[in-house]
Amino acid sequence: MQLQQMQDEISRLRGIVEVQQNDIQQMKQEALDRYKDLDSRIGAGGAAAPAANNSSSDGAVNAGGNSVAPAAGGASQAPQTSSEPGDPAKEKLYYDAAFDLIKAKDFDKASQAFAAFLRKYPNSQYAGNAQYWLGEVNLAKGDLQGAGQAFAKVSQLYPKHAKVPDSLYKLADVERRLGHTDKVKGILQQVVAQYPGTSAAQLAQRDLQRL
Repeated sequence: MQLQQMQDEISRLRGIVEVQQNDIQQMKQEALDRYKDLDSRIGAGGAAAPAANNSSSDGAVNAGGNSVAPAAGGASQAPQTSSEPGDPAKEKLYYDAAFDLIKAKDFDKASQAFAAFLRKYPNSQYAGNAQYWLGEVNLAKGDLQGAGQAFAKVSQLYPKHAKVPDSLYKLADVERRLGHTDKVKGILQQVVAQYPGTSAAQLAQRDLQRL
């Protein structure tokens, strides 16, 4: 009986170890997927992203031209007034320096740099992109709360920016990872309805079919 009990206990412990190993492997795969996704976005976007995504006037026009309601709850707020006069050349140097930290995979410093940029130049033509990349960096770090807040603020603070569809789609992914499945469907439907024809809408439609 003692031998049987020991064998049963060993089997139980092996089962626990297998479950833990599977959980660890899944976490490693998710982290790897995040890094691969970020690398592909860096390669596709690059430091020249603001020039491609922003209009010459305010850097906040998207293909649909429609405002989007805040997706993470709470009232929408306008960007605070910058503490310095606008200087596009200085802003670009600051933004590029932060982006270089992403390419160097120094995500902690990149997060700090983008947050500092947004505090210093909240009305910059690069601010919408900086807000989006702050979300990407936090996601790569595994900071889901920080990533969700950053992605949500793109639509809250820069509602007409070209990055809004992508940021909302990424916000849905963050909510899914956090287990907030009740929010995911609504955000994905918002992307599909308000930004048809965008790559984010296509991805959102695919995800909706899988729910």
